[in-house]
Amino acid sequence: MKKIPMTLCGFEKLRKELEYLKNIRRAQIIESLAEARKHGDLKENAEYHSAREQQAFCEGRIQEIEIKLSHAEIIDITKITPSNRVIFGVHVSIKNLITNEIYKYRIVGDDEADFKKNLISVNSPIARGLVGKKSGDIVIIQTPRGNVEYKIMTVEYI
Repeated sequence: MKKIPMTLCGFEKLRKELEYLKNIRRAQIIESLAEARKHGDLKENAEYHSAREQQAFCEGRIQEIEIKLSHAEIIDITKITPSNRVIFGVHVSIKNLITNEIYKYRIVGDDEADFKKNLISVNSPIARGLVGKKSGDIVIIQTPRGNVEYKIMTVEYI
């Protein structure tokens, strides 16, 4: 399996989720299963089936996180010499040349992406269009509404 790029913050977030699932959530589900078994016939016991579904989801998520963490390539942008190029982990400000709106994003891994917090996945169309470019460049990003021109205003290695 190939390496999965992520920031140190994203790695820690996944590690904490894994710790929660293993140490707290598993115990809660086991307790729910034990309580549901007390209610008798398991074939028609909705609480039991619900707890089993939760257990399956939890165990699946644990496996998924363990695989991601074992294949993680942590990229600490603060240890990379700034080159004014857009790369994984940078904060980039772009200006829409049609509306003159300025957007500031951080390019992160898939698991860290949260558009509401201006964290965009390295695999998103915007990030793919920006990576490798430098401050001052004009890029054309293909969006569902058509092509949009952006000018890269700043690239920050923070």
